[in-house]
Amino acid sequence: MKQGFLHKLFGTTPGKGVQPKEAIAYSIAGFGQNFICTIIGSYITVFMTDALLFGADGVMVGSLKGATAVAILMLGARIFDAFNDPIMGSVVDKTRTKWGKCRPYLKWMAIPIGIMTILCFLPVFSAENVYNGTQTSLVFAVIGTIYVIWSVFYTVADVPYWGLSTCLTNNTVTRGNILTVARMFCTVGAGIVTVFLPMITGALTSKFKYTADDIALILTDKAEAVANMVANQGVTAEEAAMTFVGTVRSGMEIANADTLKWSYFIAAVVLVVAAIPMFFYGFKNTQERFTSDENPPSFGHNLKLLFKNKELLLIVLSGILGGARMVYSYTGGLYFAKYVLQNEGLYGIITLLVVPGGLVASILVPWMSKKFTKKWSYIAVHLFGGVVMAVMYFVGYDAPWKMVICAIGLVLLGIPQGVNNIITYAMIGDTVDYLEWKTGERGEGICFAMQTLINKIGMAVGAFIGVLSMSIAGINARTYEVENPDALWNVLIISGIISMFACAVPMFFYTITEKRQAEMVAEIEARKAATAKK
Repeated sequence: MKQGFLHKLFGTTPGKGVQPKEAIAYSIAGFGQNFICTIIGSYITVFMTDALLFGADGVMVGSLKGATAVAILMLGARIFDAFNDPIMGSVVDKTRTKWGKCRPYLKWMAIPIGIMTILCFLPVFSAENVYNGTQTSLVFAVIGTIYVIWSVFYTVADVPYWGLSTCLTNNTVTRGNILTVARMFCTVGAGIVTVFLPMITGALTSKFKYTADDIALILTDKAEAVANMVANQGVTAEEAAMTFVGTVRSGMEIANADTLKWSYFIAAVVLVVAAIPMFFYGFKNTQERFTSDENPPSFGHNLKLLFKNKELLLIVLSGILGGARMVYSYTGGLYFAKYVLQNEGLYGIITLLVVPGGLVASILVPWMSKKFTKKWSYIAVHLFGGVVMAVMYFVGYDAPWKMVICAIGLVLLGIPQGVNNIITYAMIGDTVDYLEWKTGERGEGICFAMQTLINKIGMAVGAFIGVLSMSIAGINARTYEVENPDALWNVLIISGIISMFACAVPMFFYTITEKRQAEMVAEIEARKAATAKK
């Protein structure tokens, strides 16, 4: 009964081709991968701005404000990393091992990625020294360099992981079902980190948040010292009081940053230890069936293949235009919860609200694809997402009833997020078949490198807009003061609206349907059979 359910879930055939055990192993590898991807994608910027205090007022990196420098670092490093993906895709296509061309990277890169992830959150640097300017440039250079190296290592595993889906099966329905489950595992893995880490860090640092009552206690405790300063130094009572308050507050702010720093480091270690075995499990329990045995192509040849795959290029253009559609779920959302709503743990609620819609959409993707095709499902849900965000923008957030409407909006935004997370991978898989039909070459590596390129540009845009919005809103990461909270809201929501609508436009020109894909696969198999008879 259990096996029968799994075969139905994945669209597999007992004893023939890809089996449920492989699909589950593939999904588990994605689950672990997203532990690592999420702590870097969502928290490396916060580690720099809040734990190392680059986001504090007055911190400069060269001639740039600290927060602006971090935003530029994240954008530049991730775009650099994204354009490494085609190179890695070409490397994958040239890889020939007894395990295949995609699987071995899960084995080879698990430990190196884990080590570099931990190094990104090195707790050895002093937030106070960054704030005082004695180590600012040094710390920025070291963390920035480690992050760039991490991104290269991650690419080496990420591109072949997603390319592996086309090597497991060439049946678009089965592949779509496998990707549906894999993306659900990935979503859950990312969600665990996103929901629980802010709650943990918020709880650990809560004792360092001061209120008006805390200040009153400080002044009561220091009343005698204040009186002595007024008598002996000729200052006013207010000036003397603020001297003591400032000293205590400064100590609390530095303690808050240092606690946050160690919290992220320990979290990185725990997540890496949990994730590495999942990489190995995915490697051991999958099998590549559809790979080319011909001479490996050169990088230049692969680039030519890429530009022959016009259907893939439309998906890439759509992904780039959609880079900001989920900016609220990246760093900007955490800043909004932490500084505007004054509750870091609410970031977990913000991201958790998206999950129900995403899970429902994920479950419905096979039906939607069959009923409306992948293309029209993709277009419809993103236009819907743009409308939802527009409603959220005009409603606002500054009243309880408005927050309820926005919460409903976040649930609905899970629909385009869930559909996009699955259908994009499935459509790229179809473009691999299209490329083979058109040229005789599959090019899984170079094709799926485009998916990771899209993901990384999305992460780059999300981090850049998030940190830049911090600067625009006048957030001081040391004192938790916010000059213009509405600016943060406006940047996050308006950028999302534009991105939701823009990403739908290229897909109107996408032409692969489920029927056409099946016809292409049948023609490819007929060609191979005819060649084999000769």
